[in-house]
Parts: sequence; structure tokens; C-alpha cells
Amino acid sequence: MSVNLQAALAAHRFGLGEAELGSIGRDARDWLRAQIGPADVQAARAGDTLVDSAEGLKLQVAARRQTDDGPRALRDSIAADLRARLATAASTRRPFAERLALFWTNHFTVSLGKGSVRGLVGAFEREAIRPHIGGRFTELLKASTTHPAMLRYLDNHLSAGPQSRVVQRVARRSRDMGEGNTPRLTGLNENLAREVLELHTLGAAHGAGRYGPWGGYSQADVTALAALLTGWRGGLPSGPVFDPNWHEPGAKTVLGRRFDEGPQALDEVLAMLVRQPSTARFIATKLARHFVADEPPPALVDRLAEAFGRSEGDLPRVYQALLDAPEAWTPQPAKLKTPEEFVVSAARTLKLGERLVARAPDAGLAALGQRLHNAPSPAGWPDRAEEWLGPEAVWQRVEWSARLGERLGAQVDARQLAEASLGPLLGAATRQQIERASDSGQALALLLMAPEFQRR
Repeated sequence: MSVNLQAALAAHRFGLGEAELGSIGRDARDWLRAQIGPADVQAARAGDTLVDSAEGLKLQVAARRQTDDGPRALRDSIAADLRARLATAASTRRPFAERLALFWTNHFTVSLGKGSVRGLVGAFEREAIRPHIGGRFTELLKASTTHPAMLRYLDNHLSAGPQSRVVQRVARRSRDMGEGNTPRLTGLNENLAREVLELHTLGAAHGAGRYGPWGGYSQADVTALAALLTGWRGGLPSGPVFDPNWHEPGAKTVLGRRFDEGPQALDEVLAMLVRQPSTARFIATKLARHFVADEPPPALVDRLAEAFGRSEGDLPRVYQALLDAPEAWTPQPAKLKTPEEFVVSAARTLKLGERLVARAPDAGLAALGQRLHNAPSPAGWPDRAEEWLGPEAVWQRVEWSARLGERLGAQVDARQLAEASLGPLLGAATRQQIERASDSGQALALLLMAPEFQRR
């Protein structure tokens, strides 16, 4: 494979696009390997305040509420999170690390669609995801599971063990005062337990296919894990993250293993889940699908799963196995960029940096069908082309590209930009279309909508 082709694949398949492939250097794999580690710290724009905890958000909103400006404080915080995410992706010199941060943020989805986490989604990404993507999966799993945003998003802050102290107190009050005069508890909530098993580690309970079986747990395991997770409530202003008053006493059995009551059981059960072959295969499949193909080569999945299992979830070794795999470097692009990847790659190609979010905090992504920090379900945004290729979705990309072309087309030479950013990926047909464009704005729009630019 030529140096230029390797650089082009590194820039677009593993990174987020580059204005000049020459900046990658002669060894694209070394360029990517050097980026493995924690993601960049997101930088706030002038005037923006990034909130890094549930308590910090409460304090900020409370302070603004003194001037009847609490709702605006919340909106400002959300907008600042959007700008920080996009501006960081558009300007980072470590785009592979940034892609990994976006992948894991989607894997461990927390969404603004749940009102109780409004203003905390950006903090979740900054605290639970970005510092841990270059370490062990166990650390990433623990950080995401116990973060206040995840505990709120999946209602674990409301989950009370049936025999817990808080439930027993409420029961006594009910007997003494009457049912209608005491606070109601929702009881055991299984949302977090189910998603930890189904979406974060083992995969669907009875999942199987060309990549082998995964899952292997029962409803009893979900209920037992939910009981084990009681007490993990997060963001308590008067106590620790783990509240023993809400914890279900007694031992719990998950996947045939017994765990004693108490907060230490969480570390033990998560470590067990990480060691399961189903977890290795499930994570390997998702990584291969994200970076290589909607239907990734089974041999690649096997290789990534082996690296994950052999290292007990050491993520740098898994990334290294991905970069070493010949299947990951096939010249033909197989993946379609999501709207966010498309917008960010356009910004990086045009060297927009923070100018990307100057007009709107989300750079117009909502109009492209992907509302940042607002995934439709705990499963996150889809990672297959078929989900993003509807006629309306394609037309929205055309309109976004045309508007950008009108604004910036006169400032760039789209022909030179195409050669510099796509290199050997640029096909003769696309080159000819750009050369025949009626004006500079149309030329830039044609570059952005070219198959070589839309796919990676």
C-alpha cells in the first residue's frame, strides 16, 4: 500500500478528516498509535462555563435563579457542552483518540431526552469517558456506571432494595400514619442492570449471529444485578455516592457467582463481566463495525475479541490489534459518515476550528437528523449506513453542504482541497465534477457531497 493511500485511510477511516494528508507523515500507523491514550480535555470558548458535576450544575443554576435566570443557566450549560464537543473534534491534533471518545460516549449513552440529566451529558463525557478510553475497560465501565448522569438516566437513583433500610422506614411510617401520608418509593428498578448487561458488556441475552453467541444471562441475573446496584445513587448533597440505606441487604448471585452485600460488590461484578467471552466478542464486534464495515469480517472480530480477552480488557492492546489488522486497511471505503462525523470532517478539511460553532452550538446537526447529546435510546445512535441514507437525510446533507459552499466557497480552491485532503481516494469522476462546477461555492459543495468524502 502506498504511503499516500495509507495516510488517506488513517485520516478518514480512523480519524476525522484532514486538510492536508502530508501532515500525517510517512508512517500512518505510527501517527495513529501515538494518539492512543486519554482523549483531549475539552476546552470551553470564551464566556462558556463547562460544568463537571451534578452538584456544580445545581450551584450554577441556583446562583442564576437568584436573578430569575435559572432556566437560561441550564440552556447555556447545554449549549456550552455542544460547542466544546464539536470545537474539540474540529481542532484536535489527535483525531483517532477523539473518534474513540465519540465511539465510547455512544456506547455508554446518556441522553438529554431524559429531563433529569439535562445539563449533565457533557459532564458525563468529560468525567466518565474521555479520561478512561486509553486504560482498561473495567475502569471505563465503572466510571460510566457510577456517574450521576448514568445513575439518573437509567433511574438507579430511585432504585431501593425491597429489604433496604429506607423501604423499612417507609413501611413503618405507613403502618403508623396511614398509606396516603408517607412518601412512595418505586422499589427495585432494573433499568441500569439490564443495560449494563445488554448494551455495555455481554450483549443481548440471546444474541447470536455470524460473529458467534453473546449474552448468556437470564432475567434472574438482571434482577440480582439490580439488587446489587441499589445504593448507587450519585450526586447526594449530604452523603457519598453509595448510600447504604437504599442498598438491598444480603448476598446476590449473578451469572452463578455469589456477591456479598456492600459497595465492594460492584467492582467485583464488573470485573467478572469484563472477563466473560461474551463481553470480549460484543465489544470487538462493535469496534469492528464502527471502524471497518457495517458487517465486519469475522476474522477481524475474532482477532479483536482475542486481544480483549487475553489482556482482560486492556483497551490500548485492542486498538493496537485493530490498527495491525489487514482487514482494517482495505482501500475501498465501506462506512458512511454519521452526520456528526460528516460535519466535523468538513470543518477539519476547511480548518474552521471554533468557527464551526460560531453560528449555532450544534453547527446545524439537528437539521441533519442527529441531535448531539440527545440519542433516541440507551442504545445510542445507529452505526449502520442504512440508518442514515434515507432520501430526506441525503437531501439535508446536500442543503448543509450548499450553504457552507455559499459562505466559504470563494475562500478556498475546492480542486486543490480535494487533492490535498483525499489524495488517492479521490476518483476521476469526482475530480471532473469539481472542475466543471459553475462557481466556487458549488465546487466546494460537490467536494463535500462526493462519495469519497461521505464515506470512510
